[in-house]
Amino acid sequence: MNRFLRGSFIVWTVWRYGLHEMVLSNFKQPLLRVLAHLLSLGRSHTKPRGERLRLALEGLGPIFVKFGQVMSTRRDLLPEDIAEELAKLQDRVPPFSSDIAVATIERAFGRSVSEIFESFDRVPVASASIAQVHFALLKDKTGTVQEVAVKVLRPNMLPAIEKDLSLMRMMAGWLEKVSADGKRLKPREVVAEFDKHLHDELDLVREAANAAQLRRNMQSLNLVLIPEMYWDYCHPEVIVMERMKGLPISQVDALRSAGVDIPQLAKDGVTIFFTQVFRDGFFHADMHPGNIQVSVEPESLGRYISLDFGIVGTLTEFDKEYLTQNFSAFFRRDYKRVAELHIESGWVPSTTRVDELESAIRSVCEPYFDRPLKEISLGMVLMRLFQTSRRFNVEIQPQLVLLQKTLLNIEGLGRQLDPELDLWNTAKPFLEQWMIDQVGPKRFIQQLREQAPQYAKILPQLPRLMHDYLKQTTASAHERNQLAALLAEQQRTNRLLQAIVYVVIGFVSTLIVLQALERFQQI
Repeated sequence: MNRFLRGSFIVWTVWRYGLHEMVLSNFKQPLLRVLAHLLSLGRSHTKPRGERLRLALEGLGPIFVKFGQVMSTRRDLLPEDIAEELAKLQDRVPPFSSDIAVATIERAFGRSVSEIFESFDRVPVASASIAQVHFALLKDKTGTVQEVAVKVLRPNMLPAIEKDLSLMRMMAGWLEKVSADGKRLKPREVVAEFDKHLHDELDLVREAANAAQLRRNMQSLNLVLIPEMYWDYCHPEVIVMERMKGLPISQVDALRSAGVDIPQLAKDGVTIFFTQVFRDGFFHADMHPGNIQVSVEPESLGRYISLDFGIVGTLTEFDKEYLTQNFSAFFRRDYKRVAELHIESGWVPSTTRVDELESAIRSVCEPYFDRPLKEISLGMVLMRLFQTSRRFNVEIQPQLVLLQKTLLNIEGLGRQLDPELDLWNTAKPFLEQWMIDQVGPKRFIQQLREQAPQYAKILPQLPRLMHDYLKQTTASAHERNQLAALLAEQQRTNRLLQAIVYVVIGFVSTLIVLQALERFQQI
């Protein structure tokens, strides 16, 4: 019943804001155009279509807001007016009451806001789909007053998300049953992956832990700043972190005026992304412009500032190795190896012909090489690859959905910063170096260093383990000797039984012959 009500509300919202007109009017079929006209009879909209779409997504809740955030980064795929409005979803979602935010903070820490902070700005500086942020001053344990950002979870988030997820699960089940592509697309597994990440995002302590891990990972790269978390003030509904000062990455002109090297900034973004993915297997997976700033401070000019770590992606060693080999082969234009990797990984049926898959991949990818970012679109490449994957029954990998989403975000950011950026040549040296590090002496020494504590623990035990093994081997030899003796005894018993049977048969046969002779003599 709840799913039916939620579905009805979605349909009503679409009709209320006239979104059906935006969709149906683009179709060439006369019937659909007539349907759009009938649904719009007696109604007129004074607000622009982009604003209506943004208001509808805000009204439908956090899942739809996140969809709008992802789409806002793809100005190459959207009309300018719609892209401008959707960009407001990145950090300008209508805030909730400051009184609720204060009450949440006081409930989380059991003290009044005035006791916790030297000062607290009740007007939020940013408001997004899951939480909003307030600036404050906090006195730390040493008595030093620090500028901090306080992130507070929106109220009643779990019930709102559960309604939409329940509806998505139902629709995914229908898709698997009625669609020929249902099994290949794995919609229920994709929804389950989405479900996991959304629930993780509702736990702000998990977000703080994600930030701490990324901060450690990125420390040596010296290209990105990540806020420090104040763990004494971290709660599932509230986290307090170091306040970061920078300009939003979307303000390219302001960054250029501040002296930031924009082409280098674009290249650094690619380096950060590939480092997080292929070196660490732990990457920021919500990289829309609302979560990315750039430092204009003299000591860190041009460095990225990452914010909002509720959604992070993780990759296993198998995923990293497979993706790296794919990317590396792709950059070498070795399409045969790409096809072989797809078959080896089980992503396509083992009966697939390598030459046919190789030819299909070549026809998709070759036209996009040696072009600047402004002349290509990863979105279009992925769309054509999707069509190819359908032909060859390529199975969707749910664990890589976040990576694909982040890759589209990275392309959108790169397109805004430097349309002349050659994405392939920027990424290729990095991947080649990564491959060398994986199989070279540096990797061997690193693994040896990582395993050294375990080896050090085992070495003193080796004499005892060797003794136990030899003892077990001796015992096993004794058991084998006993078994051989038992088998020999069994064989002797079998021979004795056979002899007895033969004697009995001979005795009975002799009696029969004697009886027959007696009767013959009487005759």
